[in-house]
Amino acid sequence: MHTATSVRSGLGEPVLAGIVTALVGFTSSFAVVLAGLRATGASPAQAASGLLALTAVVGLGIVLLSLRYRIPVTLSWSTPGAALLAGAAVPAGGWPAAVGAFLVTGALIALTGAVPWLGRLVARIPQHLAQAMLAGVLLPLCLAPFQSIGTIPVLVLPVILVWLGASALAPKWAVPLALVAALAVIGVQIARDGVVIAPESLVPSLAFTVPALDPAAIIGIALPLYVVTMASQNLPGVAVLSSFGYRAPWRPALAVTGVGTAVVAPFGGHAVNLAALSAALSAGDGAGADRGRRWVAALTAGITYLILAAVSGALVVIVGAAPAGLVEAVAGLALIGTMATAVTSSFSDPTGRMSGAVTFLLAASGLSILGIGGAFWALLAGLVVRAALERTASRR
Repeated sequence: MHTATSVRSGLGEPVLAGIVTALVGFTSSFAVVLAGLRATGASPAQAASGLLALTAVVGLGIVLLSLRYRIPVTLSWSTPGAALLAGAAVPAGGWPAAVGAFLVTGALIALTGAVPWLGRLVARIPQHLAQAMLAGVLLPLCLAPFQSIGTIPVLVLPVILVWLGASALAPKWAVPLALVAALAVIGVQIARDGVVIAPESLVPSLAFTVPALDPAAIIGIALPLYVVTMASQNLPGVAVLSSFGYRAPWRPALAVTGVGTAVVAPFGGHAVNLAALSAALSAGDGAGADRGRRWVAALTAGITYLILAAVSGALVVIVGAAPAGLVEAVAGLALIGTMATAVTSSFSDPTGRMSGAVTFLLAASGLSILGIGGAFWALLAGLVVRAALERTASRR
């Protein structure tokens, strides 16, 4: 009897940590995912399908990896990748071309695990340039909350105040609580306007799109999405697990996330990867003193994601009824911390500040040439500046 009680008490902490991992991971960034999918041409139904597919495959992937390897390895969708999409334009081939780019991204992620030199090639991209590209992409999104103060102050100020207060008292819950505040504002607005939501619209559903392989979309969406996902999610995810004494199953994880991305791409999913920041919630001390049982936290997170997939449709409908600018404001608040980290990394090395600045500014400019978005040109320009100026200067 005593043994059974101790087992239950021993599992309480990892189970709770797993639930928190999934709730924080989902609520803190699903608005960013919706914004990114809509920006690349998805209809509301297709964006809802993408969120459902991503949530389900993340949950299934976590369950598979945690049961197989008995370590607290967790997955997530690529939040930086979604932010990159939100700053992009609809490709010339429309939504099918974007879906084709997601499919290519999944293939590249899977190939990285199967072909070692591809992983080494990604690792050779200067980290400060990848971070500068990400920071530039995030800048317009992070301006949205403050721009909204001028257009919908009564609606957005309560959300910002909740975010600020939670950031001071409970930082990991800051964005989820801001989302709750936004949902409350949306609910009041819906009631005031007398909007009627059909119950059947709350049920999540999948929408299949035949992928189109468009060269401009592959270069302008797939390649930057792959680089950002690898540099800002997969590599840091390995580092987070390592910091808690766990060795990430690198190749199997890339196979699961790459194949998972390819499978959900026709349904609107953009990219799946190893979790980075939220990984610490399942792998850290908060998941219990017994390191051998922390894999239960990951398993619980996976199951919780599957439950969240069932309610994703209702969230999309409610968010879809939001006043213009409110969802973008919540997405911007969710990304401020990521942007601050990216900006710091972009300019941390004095010898790389010029290439970092060029990459950052070009990515933030929204430039599009030949139908290829600014993220690709920003990274290319940064590499050119680094080769032409900084390496020359370092040899003097």
